[in-house]
Amino acid sequence: MIERIFTRSEQIALHQQVPLLTEREDYLRYLHRQEYGYSSLYRVASLLVPIVQFLALNELRVIGMAELRQAAAAWSATQQREGDDIASQSRRAESFLVVARPWLRFHGKLAPRVLPYQNEIAAFTEAMRVTRGLAPATINGYCNRAQHFLTWLAAQGGELRTVSLREIETYLDSRRNSGLKPEVMASQCQAMRSFFQYAETQGWCPPNLPLGIRSPRVPKYHPHPKGPAWRHVSQLLKLADGPKPEQLRAKAILLLLTIYGLRSSEIRDLRLNDFDWRNEVFIVRRAKRGGMQQYPLQYEVGEAILAYLRFGRVRNSSSHLFLSLMRPYGPLSSTVVWQTVGKRLRILGLDLEHIGPHSLRHACATRLLKKGASLSDIAEYLGHHDTNSIGIYAKHDGYGLRQVAAFGLTGLR
Repeated sequence: MIERIFTRSEQIALHQQVPLLTEREDYLRYLHRQEYGYSSLYRVASLLVPIVQFLALNELRVIGMAELRQAAAAWSATQQREGDDIASQSRRAESFLVVARPWLRFHGKLAPRVLPYQNEIAAFTEAMRVTRGLAPATINGYCNRAQHFLTWLAAQGGELRTVSLREIETYLDSRRNSGLKPEVMASQCQAMRSFFQYAETQGWCPPNLPLGIRSPRVPKYHPHPKGPAWRHVSQLLKLADGPKPEQLRAKAILLLLTIYGLRSSEIRDLRLNDFDWRNEVFIVRRAKRGGMQQYPLQYEVGEAILAYLRFGRVRNSSSHLFLSLMRPYGPLSSTVVWQTVGKRLRILGLDLEHIGPHSLRHACATRLLKKGASLSDIAEYLGHHDTNSIGIYAKHDGYGLRQVAAFGLTGLR
């Protein structure tokens, strides 16, 4: 593989003399199969040489991030040029890490990040799944919030077995002071109460801590909608017009979020075989209540998805509908979906409580209500367990409780 990337004999000789040639070439072949261009392969191969040298590798071994960062900083210092500033050195070190991490991970030699109290979080996860029957998305949210606190606690030198209410309050104050809204703080408090309730039954912490974790007061209803008005939804979709892959992907995602009120995780979990093009229907894996739900495929939505598949989606064996734009191609992260919506809502300059994907779920629900759909129909359409979850939409339309025709794309054409 080295001979295909480099042409000069002295370059080839250097790469062949450095240890772990087979391990380096195996990784380069893998990248080549992932459709990396030769300019990218040249950059990776060139950096693998100092990676091996500055980690003093004669054979592969498990390496942690602390050692990796130390090697990156040492290599960056040797590349220093006149006039370099700290930012330049930092960028060079990061380029070292960007290649070293996936190479070591490819060979199973990158030490996993060890978070404090991982065993306790794993047990808490299983308890919520088995005894409480919570949805995976809810469990994930609870565990992430509990883990964030425990990581903070360990960084402060605290321990779970002796944690005090004062430490919990200090943590919550720091989160509140970072700008988190009352709704987010309430979710954080709820997650921590659940964790400490379980931790107390296991004897991991002092008793009665959950009683002292009080959520902030959250107004039941806000004076303004959480999502954009329907006329702004039309403007939002126009911002995704264009032939570029990102625009084609964004148009399809925005239509699915807007017309069907899907959650971000449901968008990311869509598969190619979820779409029955002959019968013009598709299925959604519900994130909260589980199971599958079938929808009719609106013409405009189907056309946007087909345009993305034909001209925007990279040719890849992945079964996921939406893929990243950069190599190595894979399913979208929650951040990408958020940015797809958020950056365009910011362009519109709307003063909204939320600017992420969930704001379009609110826009969809409010539109359904204004079109006359019943609360039970909206609950079923959005995949809620019951009508209590959608009460927030009802306040925007006092006459919207009567039964009317099904929801369509009126106003977006």
